[in-house]
Amino acid sequence: MTKLLAVLQAGLAVILFLIAAATLVNMVLIAMRPETISVVNTIIGQTVMIVCLVALGRILWRKGIARFNAATSDSSDSAVDKEIDA
Repeated sequence: MTKLLAVLQAGLAVILFLIAAATLVNMVLIAMRPETISVVNTIIGQTVMIVCLVALGRILWRKGIARFNAATSDSSDSAVDKEIDA
């Protein structure tokens, strides 16, 4: 169960990174429009959104990888313990 949760966290992190990249592409396309206040507001809002998505993705990625490594080391330790007991 721990490995499943770790994979889900890492997968969600990848999805958040992809959404941030798509938002960045959208921001570049919007920046090509004539300069108006709504374009500036959109650029500011999307910049904040990109920063938040990348930060959340990084947190989830680190937690997912740490959880996966912990689950992998726990399962290998228990396998070694079973061999010693036998």
